[in-house]
This record gives sequence, structure tokens and C-alpha cells, in this order.
Amino acid sequence: MPTERPAQRIHDILANIASIEDYTDGLSEADFSSNRMVVDAVERCLERIAEAARKLGDQFDSVVPDEVDLHAIRQFGSVLRHDYDAVDTRILWNVVAIELPKLKSAFKTLEAEHPIPKKETDAGFDPFSDL
Repeated sequence: MPTERPAQRIHDILANIASIEDYTDGLSEADFSSNRMVVDAVERCLERIAEAARKLGDQFDSVVPDEVDLHAIRQFGSVLRHDYDAVDTRILWNVVAIELPKLKSAFKTLEAEHPIPKKETDAGFDPFSDL
């Protein structure tokens, strides 16, 4: 069953992409592969991205560009969780270098269409804005 909070899941995906970008900024593939802490951090962020995509269900599969395969992203999360010993750093690097920019672009568009609703604790919250 798809989440009742798609805006939050979209935000989660973009936040984890931003973290990966921070962790890998300025790194070559060789630098990335030799830094176990960065590899582990990126792998964990990819797991969270896959989990958020899983929670979204297939409701956005048809609206993202064809080059973004949300089904494959959800499956990749399963690989990261269950076949972690078979994950090669070259695969992770290719996801970071090639797939994440496409995913980021698609989800920036979705974020604009599905903003996170403001809560009472958010700065600038106006309880009368919907009246």
C-alpha cells in the first residue's frame, strides 16, 4: 500500500541524494572505492532512497521520465539489504555518477508538485492560510 505521505518520501529521497553528493564531492572513483567510510555512508543513503521509493509504491512510476526506473531502485534496495556481500563499489559509483543526477532531476520536479505541508512547529506556519 502506498504511503499517505508522498511529499515526505520525495523529500527523503532528495535529502539522501544531497547527502551522497556531499560525501562524494571531489572524489574520483578510486578515492571513493578506497574510502570504506564513504562507501558505507553512500550505501546506507541508497538503502534509504530505495526504501522511500518502496513506500511510495508505484504511484509515480508512470510520471517520472523513462530513464528513471523506480522499480529497479526498489529492487536495488533489496540487493543492498540482502546481497550486501555481492555489491561492488564500481556498481555503487555508477549509481552515484550516472543514475543519481537523473533521479534528482525527476524528484525535484515531483517535490515542486508535492510540497511538504507546513506543521504548527514550522517557521512561518499560518493556521489561517487554508481558510
